[in-house]
Amino acid sequence: MAKLFIEQAKQYAKTRPSYPQELFEFIASKTPSRDLVWDVGTGSGQAACSLAGIYKNVIGTDTSLEQLEFAPKLPNVRYQQTSPVISMGELEQTVSTQSSVDLVSIAQAMHWFDLPAFYQQVKWVLKKPHGVIAAWCYTVPEVNDSVDSVFNPFYTVDSDPYWEPQRKLVDDKFMTIDFPFEPVEGTDNTGPFRFVAEKMMDLDDYFTYIRSWSAYQTAKAKGVELLRDDVIESFKRAWIKDGQNQKVVKFPVHVKIGKVGNV
Repeated sequence: MAKLFIEQAKQYAKTRPSYPQELFEFIASKTPSRDLVWDVGTGSGQAACSLAGIYKNVIGTDTSLEQLEFAPKLPNVRYQQTSPVISMGELEQTVSTQSSVDLVSIAQAMHWFDLPAFYQQVKWVLKKPHGVIAAWCYTVPEVNDSVDSVFNPFYTVDSDPYWEPQRKLVDDKFMTIDFPFEPVEGTDNTGPFRFVAEKMMDLDDYFTYIRSWSAYQTAKAKGVELLRDDVIESFKRAWIKDGQNQKVVKFPVHVKIGKVGNV
């Protein structure tokens, strides 16, 4: 999976949205203590940085060293490259000991995981009975009717053959993902719960975001240019229709959250 993001690591770090503070406040309100977070698939550290403002310590792990190189360095965040398959011994050595983590967070990454093996590790490392797992994904960006009318067929038709099958879990907003955890206090289910991330972008930023897709890189490797000249022109006409180059781009965020219980 990490190979899909090596080529565009810099683009990924530049254009992926920061998640809304309301999301982190919601998650933190469900963890009785705020000592340690394991941010899995941390990438270039977007979530880890926000979590570091709430929790005492954050360990961000990823299989991609290229992505980690773009992660902001903070005194209470430790980044660690791991192998694609982590043994329990490696988990204890590189992350933490059994029943010691308050929160396991996964931002835009859990659809890539071997979930049965991962969940076994989550249940081992989280504090019991109130250790929390929160996994979220963001779905396609929303700009305005004009831009979205160009983007939607581009995403659902042009790019569709080049997405990995796991992308369907994101399109489904994690509603269909296996999630064997108990509802946290104040909820009667594990979600997904919806938030919205916003990012100011000009048209070049928007194209850079598209070029950061794994599907874009897969298509490129097969000799297919998704952003053909005619597609670019369609986007340009839609983008400048309101006369504004800088636009607020909204990314719907969907979070699944649960606690480990006494497992």
